[in-house]
Amino acid sequence: MTMLSRVLGLVRDVVIAGYFGASGSADAFFVAFKIPNFLRRLFAEGAFSQAFVPVLSEYRSQRDLQAVQQLVYRVSGTLGSILLAVTLLGVLGAPLLAALFAPGFYMDAGEKFDLAAEMLRITFPYLALISLTAFCGAILNAYGRFAIPAFTPVLLNLTLIFAAVVLSPQFETPIMALAWGVFMAGALQLLFQLPFLARLQLVPVPQRGWKDEGVQRIMKLMLPALFGVSVAQINLLLDTVLASFLQTGSVSWLYYSDRLSELPLGVFGIAIATVILPSLSRKHAEQSPEHFRKTLDWAVRMVLLIGVPAAVALVVLAEELLTTLFHYGSMTDLDIEMSARSLRAYAVGLVAFMLIKVLATGFFARQNTKTPVKVAVQAMATNMLFNLILIWPLAHAGLALATALSAFMNAGLLLRGLIKEGVFHWQKGWGVFVVRLLLANGALGALLFWLSRPSADWLLADVWQRGVWMATLVFGGLAVYVSVLLATGLRMRHLRG
Repeated sequence: MTMLSRVLGLVRDVVIAGYFGASGSADAFFVAFKIPNFLRRLFAEGAFSQAFVPVLSEYRSQRDLQAVQQLVYRVSGTLGSILLAVTLLGVLGAPLLAALFAPGFYMDAGEKFDLAAEMLRITFPYLALISLTAFCGAILNAYGRFAIPAFTPVLLNLTLIFAAVVLSPQFETPIMALAWGVFMAGALQLLFQLPFLARLQLVPVPQRGWKDEGVQRIMKLMLPALFGVSVAQINLLLDTVLASFLQTGSVSWLYYSDRLSELPLGVFGIAIATVILPSLSRKHAEQSPEHFRKTLDWAVRMVLLIGVPAAVALVVLAEELLTTLFHYGSMTDLDIEMSARSLRAYAVGLVAFMLIKVLATGFFARQNTKTPVKVAVQAMATNMLFNLILIWPLAHAGLALATALSAFMNAGLLLRGLIKEGVFHWQKGWGVFVVRLLLANGALGALLFWLSRPSADWLLADVWQRGVWMATLVFGGLAVYVSVLLATGLRMRHLRG
């Protein structure tokens, strides 16, 4: 379901690129969409879910259904009241937020800033709607119902495609249709999950619960987790702030390249972290440290097995992938070239981005949010330093590279912390696993480099020719990668958690 969601997300971005390209209006929309999306990841998927799921899993393991229901009701009332207040402030202060997160737009004092502020008033309520959706999804995940929350983002992608294709011609400013599409998608996603919660007898009925013991624990865990799990998103938002000072199109180039690098991150990195969090939380509550270590070790191996070849492919085939997906309509040759630069930079850090999601889960499952916070603050400071150093010679690509480099620092410090606390142990077979990985990815990179064509050929080719070439690269690369892994002894039993 996550794969379906991410693929449709890519289709959504292809449609948006075709209709709006990397124009000033596209830059304005991406800023208006990124602000509530960023806060959503902090409130919901980032901090809230990582604090809520371990506590809910503990209630489920040690208490009855009525206690779980009371926790859900009181958390929904507390979260809902916070989100309502934040949403009202966000709508009223939209121009201020736009100036804060895109100061370059404000200093230009042009249409781009006014458009971003106007669209932000429409998109900001998405924060409340999607955060409540993520709350519902966290309950379903805690009960092993992973498919429904994973499918839910499909509705956002379909709604935005509909808005771009059907609604945009009806608006005087066509891109305003996307802002309304975001708002509608938030409502649809929330309503979609309620029937599935009803089957668990856990439909949220908001109640006052500020003084509830479970709510207090979640709030205590959530505050430091605001930084801990969302550092990558904070870094990306800082990139947008700095990119707003660069030439028109920079925000869009970063967006398109980030979205492409987010495909393997979302399909595998976030999916693995989402699946192991309830399991790790239960194993911690049941005091089963050895199973905890084995699960975490398995997750790290899966990230490397999938993330390393994805990074290799993104680096080698940056122009080819972007051309195949986005070089239509308003997307120019220059847009492809500039997006490819930042895509390669993001790809360098892809494995680190994925490892952060998994390694941070090792802390959150044990209700330890302080250590990831310390690591996150160090990584953010490093990212800003790299930003200031690299933005001058590399422009927007320097911002992407700075994010990648700071992600490696983040992942390294998290891993060191888990090892130091005795939570992560290297299980048997790592030496052989690393050798297999190096051989398979070496063969993959060599094949892709050998089969790839000059960028000019891709830009001149039609959609069908690009599709044939890309299919050859994808399936050829996959065949070589899997063949080398099998030839060096990897079997399905090695992939089981």
